[in-house]
Amino acid sequence: MRIDAHHHIWKLDKFDYVWMSSDLAALQHDFGPQELEPLLQQHAIDATILVQTISSIDETRWFLELAKTHAFIAGVVGWVDLTANDVDQQLADLCATSNRLVGIRHQVHDEPDDAWLARTDVCHGLAAVAKHGLAYDLLIRPHHLDVSLQVVRQFENLRFVIDHMAKPDIAGGSGFSHWADGMRALADCPNVSCKLSGMITEADWSTWKPDDLKRYLDLVLDVFGTRRVVFGSDWPVCLLAGNYGAVVDALEQHIATLTANEQACIFGKNAIDIYQMEFPS
Repeated sequence: MRIDAHHHIWKLDKFDYVWMSSDLAALQHDFGPQELEPLLQQHAIDATILVQTISSIDETRWFLELAKTHAFIAGVVGWVDLTANDVDQQLADLCATSNRLVGIRHQVHDEPDDAWLARTDVCHGLAAVAKHGLAYDLLIRPHHLDVSLQVVRQFENLRFVIDHMAKPDIAGGSGFSHWADGMRALADCPNVSCKLSGMITEADWSTWKPDDLKRYLDLVLDVFGTRRVVFGSDWPVCLLAGNYGAVVDALEQHIATLTANEQACIFGKNAIDIYQMEFPS
């Protein structure tokens, strides 16, 4: 089974996508399951994980409804207000609604407080995520790596997944050593995994080539190994720099020398294990 562990869907007249600025014209129309499904079939992707795009529990509920009607959506990484007093009940209600909820995410990289993740109220919410057996996706940038490590060490019973390899500066090439050191430290924590996703939009959108991604992929595969990394397309955000096939091909080229089993883990089995996904027998 091949799994895309990170993609999005949105409907512009349904929610307010405040992050969708004027320079993202390629993204400013609806993207739904009907646009994605042919791409999955073309690239032999059997199932996906649909990931939140805004701070809205209503979006999470919508995603869980989509998962009921589109069999390929095997998991949802949704959003709840981690700082809410009733966060435990919110999570209980969502989990009761569907077994497709596999994780929670917040746009930490958009918070003005770089230490937001370590706040007492946020940590209360993370404890609730752990209690309900869900994973937590870390949407961060390199300057959040230190505080992320602090929180990860605090929650050894919570599965963390770093989105987009923590968004290193692939286009400019700056800060590689700091990023690499931070990723090594997080990889030392057995409860942390990493998505091989979002790379081409951190590279130069118009001139990137697979070789530009090499040293970043090499580092992540070296420190996390082949059992704690997962493929994610980041579609349709990837369209800013390349199509779905370009994302798949870039990763397939890079891991071509790995064993068939290692490649299968990266493109499927790891996501099932990390997100504890359920499939009909």
